Amino acid sequence: MLTKFSVSNFKGFNSDFIFDLQDSNGYAFNKECIKNGVVNNALVYGQNGVGKSNLGLAIFDIIGHLSDMEPNEPFYATYLNAYNSSKTANFLYEFIFDTCKVTYKYSKTDHQAIVYESFSINGNELAFIDRTISDEAKVYFKGTESLKTNLSNLNLSILKYVKNNSELARNEENECFMKFIDFVEGMLFFRSLQENTYIGLESGSRTIATDIIERGNVSDFEVFLNNAGVECKLTVVKESGKDVLAFDFNGRTIAFYQIASSGTRSLILFYYWLQRLREESRVSFLFIDEFDAFYHYELAVLIVKQLKKNEIQFILTTHNTSLMTNDLLRPDCYFIMKKESIKSLSRCSPKELREAHNLEKMYKADSFNA
Repeated sequence: MLTKFSVSNFKGFNSDFIFDLQDSNGYAFNKECIKNGVVNNALVYGQNGVGKSNLGLAIFDIIGHLSDMEPNEPFYATYLNAYNSSKTANFLYEFIFDTCKVTYKYSKTDHQAIVYESFSINGNELAFIDRTISDEAKVYFKGTESLKTNLSNLNLSILKYVKNNSELARNEENECFMKFIDFVEGMLFFRSLQENTYIGLESGSRTIATDIIERGNVSDFEVFLNNAGVECKLTVVKESGKDVLAFDFNGRTIAFYQIASSGTRSLILFYYWLQRLREESRVSFLFIDEFDAFYHYELAVLIVKQLKKNEIQFILTTHNTSLMTNDLLRPDCYFIMKKESIKSLSRCSPKELREAHNLEKMYKADSFNA
């Protein structure tokens, strides 16, 4: 699980911006939202322009150099903060896997070029390089004793190099390292605004409806849509020799994308990824930006409840204050983001928040300004 994240000099983040997911409050309700003292389900609120989308991009910067997956749009064309005179963006991640605490720090001059990396498990540094001083890396994983450690290629991560070029010994630290790698490769960011975009988990692009057809999930998707309030019957028809998803109106068919509303198009994107959550257990961490931009309130609630059932760690950004209720999550799982900081509702109020409190009413009354 991701427990803490810090970034500076990246996009809108000038100085250190810290997102601490360990700062839970021990509430006795909705306990499933917290795992081992770490926030597992989070909703992030904030005014337009505070950087909610950039927070997701910052967290997912790690994908670019530790996995083979690349964003399907130039998310990182503008990289460094315009007000900062430093030449590097700095990232710090803290994770916990069973009893292992992982700390990973790095600095980049752009999305590809890594000038500094440090990786530690339980305080024991196992990999280090500072290319501002030397291209010689220090590697202490068991099984890397004969590994060449001169890494002059700025685009090559020391951790990815170790993973791809070592026969690591079987011990607790190496197993923890591989859990870390698996976690990163299972991270997924997506959004559906002007167009569908994603980072992580998979490479390339594919037709969403075709994917549902090929997996044999048309009937299940129909049930999903009906449960979401979109009353319909789905079928598969042939167009130019290809299988096409279509609505069935008592025998008359119309192609899905020909008449699907913005909300229904957003739902098919969500279902595309939901298949992977359900069937493959591949997703380790999920960030959906503006997840309910096209959703009715009741549908947004359904989506959050569906994600909670899958038990993965997720962060959703939203402007929908109707979701700010103790019936769904709890005060230490709702976060208010400003340009300089992000804090949970429980840390934004001097009051002791209880299950009976109306969080939305308090939020609209400016009660969370501490």
